[in-house]
Amino acid sequence: MRILLAGATGVIGARLVPLMHEAGHEVVGITRTPSKAALLSAAGATPVVEDVMDAAAMLTVAHEHRPDLIMHQATDLPDRRSALLFKVRGLGRIRTVGTDALVAAARAVDARFIAQSVAFPLPGAAQRAVTYLEDAVDSVGGLSIRYGLFYGPGTWDETAPRSEDRVHIDTAAKVTIDLLDEAPGVIEVRDSGVSRLR
Repeated sequence: MRILLAGATGVIGARLVPLMHEAGHEVVGITRTPSKAALLSAAGATPVVEDVMDAAAMLTVAHEHRPDLIMHQATDLPDRRSALLFKVRGLGRIRTVGTDALVAAARAVDARFIAQSVAFPLPGAAQRAVTYLEDAVDSVGGLSIRYGLFYGPGTWDETAPRSEDRVHIDTAAKVTIDLLDEAPGVIEVRDSGVSRLR
């Protein structure tokens, strides 16, 4: 399968690329950061340096690579939780404007669509952006994967948080590979297990 992965150098994307490659998939990884392109190449992906917020660029990339699946794992989270307040707007735009761009690209090349969502409640505008994302995914018969709070190397929490809504980042990546051919709908992924909501 040819997979176009947005957010390919993020905390979960960086784990997904080698797993996809090992599973025999052809991966085209999107990153906004030119210096990270070499990391994608080393992991077995074809790097594309573009911004998922650029709808025209996403259409071009989709037409050039003709993916079977577009996966939206892009976020705009800060490196430290203490800086999250300054990133709420940017994260919301990734989940709305970025999702729209990627959904349009999927429609243009008749690709399946999978997107990262969250398995825990968020306040106000942040939750509205998540709802927007899931509605957009539904509109193309896609799959929303609601992950618990990530923890583990490279995340905000090295050890498991107290919340039941949590999932180790490596577990999340491995489960995502198992869901590549999953039917449309919404699935939640936590340490406690994987459950289909619809």
